[in-house]
Amino acid sequence: MNIAIIGGGPGGLYFAALMKQLDPAHQITVWERNAPDDTFGFGVVFSDETLGGIENADTTIAEAMARRFARWTDIDIHYRGESHTVGGQGFAAMSRKELLRLLQERCRDLGVTLHFSTVAPDTAWLRSSYDLVVGADGVNSSVRAAHADVFRPSLDRRHSTYMWLGTDRVFEAFQFFVEQTEWGVMQVHGYPYSDTGSTFIVEMHEDVWRRAGFDATDRAAAAPGASDERAGGGGELFADALDGHRLFANNSKWLNFTTVRNERWHHGNLVLIGDAAHTAHFSIGSGTKLAMEDALALAACLHEHPDTEVALTAYETERRPVVESTQRAAQGSLEWFENIGMYAHQEPTQFCFNLLTRSRRITYDNLRTRDPDFADRVDTAFATAQGLDTVAPAMFQPYRLGRLELKNRVIVSPMDMYSAVDGVPGDFHLVHLGSRAMGGAGLVMTEMVCVSPEGRITPGCTGLWNGEQRDSWRRIVSYVHERSTARIGLQLGHSGRKGSTRLMWEGMDEPLPEGNWETVGPSALPYGPGCAVPREVTRAEMGRIAAEFVAAARRGAEAGFDLLELHCAHGYLLSSFLSPVANHRTDEYGGPLENRLRFPLEVFDAVREAWPEDRPMAVRISATDWVPDGNTEHDAVEIARAFIAHGADAIDVSSGQVAKDERPAFGRSYQTPFADRIRHEVAAATGTAVIAVGAIASYDDVNSLLLAGRADLCAVGRTHLYDPHWTLHAAAEQEYRGPGAEWPQQFAAGRRKPPAARTDAVRPRLSLFLSDPADQAVHLRWSPAPEPAPVP
Repeated sequence: MNIAIIGGGPGGLYFAALMKQLDPAHQITVWERNAPDDTFGFGVVFSDETLGGIENADTTIAEAMARRFARWTDIDIHYRGESHTVGGQGFAAMSRKELLRLLQERCRDLGVTLHFSTVAPDTAWLRSSYDLVVGADGVNSSVRAAHADVFRPSLDRRHSTYMWLGTDRVFEAFQFFVEQTEWGVMQVHGYPYSDTGSTFIVEMHEDVWRRAGFDATDRAAAAPGASDERAGGGGELFADALDGHRLFANNSKWLNFTTVRNERWHHGNLVLIGDAAHTAHFSIGSGTKLAMEDALALAACLHEHPDTEVALTAYETERRPVVESTQRAAQGSLEWFENIGMYAHQEPTQFCFNLLTRSRRITYDNLRTRDPDFADRVDTAFATAQGLDTVAPAMFQPYRLGRLELKNRVIVSPMDMYSAVDGVPGDFHLVHLGSRAMGGAGLVMTEMVCVSPEGRITPGCTGLWNGEQRDSWRRIVSYVHERSTARIGLQLGHSGRKGSTRLMWEGMDEPLPEGNWETVGPSALPYGPGCAVPREVTRAEMGRIAAEFVAAARRGAEAGFDLLELHCAHGYLLSSFLSPVANHRTDEYGGPLENRLRFPLEVFDAVREAWPEDRPMAVRISATDWVPDGNTEHDAVEIARAFIAHGADAIDVSSGQVAKDERPAFGRSYQTPFADRIRHEVAAATGTAVIAVGAIASYDDVNSLLLAGRADLCAVGRTHLYDPHWTLHAAAEQEYRGPGAEWPQQFAAGRRKPPAARTDAVRPRLSLFLSDPADQAVHLRWSPAPEPAPVP
């Protein structure tokens, strides 16, 4: 096979070496526009997991790298005058120049043709002249740009402004230095790469960068150092980090991180690897690491599949899920650092835990396994902050919501069951909610209870528009209060334009085949294709609907509910008023956010007045619409601010379901960053609780979110459908028997830690590795190792 590689970085060179050793007959040519030793940056970091694949693929390269490694097991975090060390990490780094040098030597020894300081020929000519063309030319890929119509790239320029520098101070571990300056928070990511130097990355939000005056200089100017007059009148930024040592540059300039994604990675005999195909913020994993893993997977697939198209399809199929998972984690990490100023008020121990778990890949249990002493400090600090003398898992710490005492911080999230008759909840609802109340959660929420027959989503939805429904709900509430120590909350809502549809299992969001009722919305806009077009609600009807909410709330109070949540999320009536994609009104209830808030706030105020003063009231919102021109997390902060100003005791932060063409960024705990932002920007200062929801699937997730201060309470939905006693089982698995985890007397004999595998165990991951080239074999290896830690 004749192979052309555009880009002589680590990814391109490593791929060339792997292919040549697999079959010396391959004719491989590499073009690199820069000189052999012309590179940016200083050190590159590898996790033990990545190194395992490299060791199996090419022992010569692996041994050469190992001789040059600086290794460490600790992360040091320096913040507000304190330093915290967390151990058990297991990473290695080396000079980027040294890595390039040894890869170049390996390629020459194997007979790869290398052209440096040479622009590659036109890709059209290469594709016609070579069997395979590999675009490995980095974030500013000319290959990707030339074929943008095929790869369809997305380039997201972030607000993270950073510069790669070096220092002759040799760190003993990975270092985070976080400094509160007069312009805002700045941070340094530092790590050793040899016995003579360390990488020193200065990063800050672009607004901080501008306030500090760095935009007044050339972007290639040196970063703040000992002689920088802009750094506090001649002082040093990060003087403690440098400890008298020098900073030096290597093609260093101020950059804004760009997240690169492509809809496709290959086309015909052309394929992208590394930063040309994807980027991930350096705080979660280096581009070099990802590029070399790409090279390994591509070489394995080409060796296993003689047909090029089949091989490239296999490569993309195998690598894309891994890369996208890394990108999701990296995006969370990047956004955390962009918004690091939000956390400047946190106490050092919680701040450190927050930093370490920022990507949501690393959790409390991961850290406890690596460093039990640090985990103990986190537990103690959290308990102390709650004013408690005893330490318990965070999820089992009590919480006071307004005047309502909750025994723990787990909520059974509202979930529509579509099993009522004429809006009346029956035995199904008694068993459903009663079993989950007995299952250990501190608060159990009803499904959305509709305020009128026309406000139902489906004919199977429950309601509170008459006394029969109230009395049936009273039976359920009484059972929860008599048979459990849980509290029970009522979620009130109106379906709006999403009403008059079939039961979920008969066709979600599809109109009824018969017996439809008229739907209304802020504007005559359907939820999506095939959905009914609502009638634009009149001002008089809005007053009637508000009165229906009030009447339902009064019936809910009579039924004995402990809490009321107003449903202003998921595209139902109040949510659609908030969203610019559903609300196109030209009166005082449409247009800017202030106007779109008007009707939901009118309903909230009316319900709050009718709801007993000693019982809390929450609001569920969709923090983002996940569609262009829809609400974003910035709007969510203002929406939350408005409801808090009107007296909301809690903000329940969900997202989406406002438009059918939404494109959510699904992933582990994917909605929690919205709750995190609302809590730190608005809610914490007012004492308002924030409830996090969305793909929170394990008790480890719950503990991690609470300990980091991203939420006050966690609502867990589908997991409770799988296991009604999930909360009690979580206590057993954590070997916790204290307050907040009391078993019903009838079930106490079954309380024990189960011998089966833990329910929150990390799923195994599939990785490719090459054996000795002599046997020409490619193998698949399953590894149960946890996700890599969030460092470069």
